[in-house]
Amino acid sequence: MLPPDDFDPPVGDPQTLEPGLRRIVAPNPSPMTYRGTNTYLLGTSGLAVIDPGPQDSAHLQAILNALGPGQHISHIVVTHTHVDHSPLARPLADACGAPVLAFGTAEAGRSAVMQRLADRGMIGGGEGIDSAFVPDQTLADGETIAGDGWTLEALHTPGHIGNHLSLGWNDACFTADHVMGWASSLVSPPDGDLTDFMTSCARLQKRNWRVFYPGHGAAVTDPAARLDWLVTHRKGREADILQALAAGPATAQAIAHRVYADTPPALIGAATRNVLAHLVDLHGKSVVSPVGPLQMDAEFRLTDNRP
Repeated sequence: MLPPDDFDPPVGDPQTLEPGLRRIVAPNPSPMTYRGTNTYLLGTSGLAVIDPGPQDSAHLQAILNALGPGQHISHIVVTHTHVDHSPLARPLADACGAPVLAFGTAEAGRSAVMQRLADRGMIGGGEGIDSAFVPDQTLADGETIAGDGWTLEALHTPGHIGNHLSLGWNDACFTADHVMGWASSLVSPPDGDLTDFMTSCARLQKRNWRVFYPGHGAAVTDPAARLDWLVTHRKGREADILQALAAGPATAQAIAHRVYADTPPALIGAATRNVLAHLVDLHGKSVVSPVGPLQMDAEFRLTDNRP
C-alpha cells in the first residue's frame, strides 16, 4: 500500500493533533520508518512521552524544547524495543527524572515457539532490537497508568515483536507499529510472530476505536476498516504463499521474489522475513513443513493438511 503523499510534517516541530496531544516526528526517515518515528506528548501539565524514539541528540532536544511554562514530563512510555522507538528513553529519563515504563526487555512476551527457535539458533534475525533496554517499571496487560488529566490502558499486542504494547486513551489508541496507515507491519521471526499478530488484530477489533495514532505516519481515522484491511491482507499473503508452494518446495526468499514482485529491492529482505513468518505460522498449523531443519534458508513444502 502506497503511503499518503500529504503526510510530511516538519521534523522536530510539535504538532497538535487534538486537545492534550502533540506529535513530534524524529529525524530518522527510511523505507521502514517512513517520515520518521512519531513521538507523542500527552497531557497539559504533567506529560507522558510515548516512544521517545531513536538515539538522537537533536530529537532529545526537540522533546525538551516542547515543554511549555509549567509543564514537565511525568512518564516515559515505550511501546516496544526496536531501535527507532526505545533508545532515547534513558537519556530522556536522565534529563527529566521521569520513570521509563514498558512491557519488559527485548525478549519479554516472546511466544513459546519463537523462544524455542531463538534458543536453538535455527532462525537468525532481529531487525534493530534494542537489546540493552530495561524499563524502570513494567506494564502488565490491562494495567492502567494515570497522569495529569490522562489515563492510558496497556494492551499487550504481540506480533510485530513480543513485548509490543498498544495504549488505549479513551476511544483513541496508540498502536505503535502494530497498525499503521501507510504500510502493513513487519513480522520477523524470532522477534515477530504472525500467529500472535493475528490474535492481537482480533483483540483490537473487539473495541469501537475512534482513531489510531501509529508509530509512523498519519493518524488512522477509520480504525475498523484499517484492521479489516490488515487481516484481509495477511490472509491474501498466506494464499499467495500456498499457491507458490503448489509448484514445489521453495525458500522464503524465492517465495518473496514471487509474491512481492513489485516491492522495491531495498525492502525485499523485509518481505522475505514476512514470508518466513507466514511459513512458521503455517508450519505450526501443519500445513507446510521444512525440507530439513527449520532455518532461514530452508525449503518448505506443502503437507497433506493444506486447507
